[in-house]
Amino acid sequence: MTLKQTPLNAAHRTMGAKMVDFGGWDMPVNYGSQMDEHHQVRRDVGMFDVSHMRTVDIKGGDVRAFLRYLLANNVDKLQFSGKALYSCMLRPNAGVIDDLIVYFMDEQWFRIVVNAGTADKDVAWMKEQAAKVAPSLTLTPRMELAMVAVQGPNAREKVWQVLPQTKAATSELQAFQAADCGEYFIARTGYTGEDGFEIILPASKVESFWKALHQAGVAPIGLGARDTLRLEAGMNLYGQDMDETINPLEAGLAWTVDLKSERDFIGKAALLANPPTHKMVGLVLQDRGVLRGHQVVHTAAGEGEITSGSFSPTLNLSIAMARVPRDVQVGDVVQVAIRDKMLAAKVVKYPFVRNGKGLI
Repeated sequence: MTLKQTPLNAAHRTMGAKMVDFGGWDMPVNYGSQMDEHHQVRRDVGMFDVSHMRTVDIKGGDVRAFLRYLLANNVDKLQFSGKALYSCMLRPNAGVIDDLIVYFMDEQWFRIVVNAGTADKDVAWMKEQAAKVAPSLTLTPRMELAMVAVQGPNAREKVWQVLPQTKAATSELQAFQAADCGEYFIARTGYTGEDGFEIILPASKVESFWKALHQAGVAPIGLGARDTLRLEAGMNLYGQDMDETINPLEAGLAWTVDLKSERDFIGKAALLANPPTHKMVGLVLQDRGVLRGHQVVHTAAGEGEITSGSFSPTLNLSIAMARVPRDVQVGDVVQVAIRDKMLAAKVVKYPFVRNGKGLI
């Protein structure tokens, strides 16, 4: 199978990246030391190629009403241009099709950014639902756009150094807000638990932008560090922490589901009819070893499973997110089956790290 490539593929190779198959995409896992890349983002600034993500523009007079029905979170929270919302898109049985970010630009235009591995499925689902309830809408996957995330305590200053013309429009942005700066769509969002921007721009301009950031002192960061950063920040990864077999209430995403308003949405009836029996918690290993996905968690209330686990470079501990029975409480000590041993882990509330500081 031929792997898909982002417009930065050649640049990654020039910078010495180790490339891997990531959901059918040829992507950099690291450029040398994953540990160094992790600390680089926590302490200074790094940049990520996220051009495999898919930008979809939805336009038309019925777009707000359509998204009110399509998404588990409520787009009525979006009341000024550039405001963003994190949400899940559900099957009728409440399984998670994908998690995404939706931006309100105006009453005729909302922009959605979906995950790479689910992009084709997502767009097909959106079009299928629109055809039923809002056939006049236009859904346009913006294949000509690329995306770069610049993350870390010095991220915004570095972006302004490279794109000084965007500072006026972006300097007052709060978290989960975006500004349309002509060729550059700049959002104060990210997947690391650090401050920074995600920049959507023409694919034809992304290599020169990437190189300019590098010349300004922004280090490239691979998928390896991206995963440990997002795990420390307690951020779900689609395909590991949730998928179409899991509903958001059992994936630690109840905060993204609006069950209070009267509006109906796809999956709402299933959520109301099936109260969750499990929940997501954080784990910190008390013994020597490394927590990994799919390891079984033994608790007094029954078995659970680690969904994402790794060594935390910031905390110098092994941490995990795990789906466990609802009666498990923060502070409990549980047992994790690692190879042929049962090792002790403490149940904690995540995130583990935010803005460079440990929280546990």
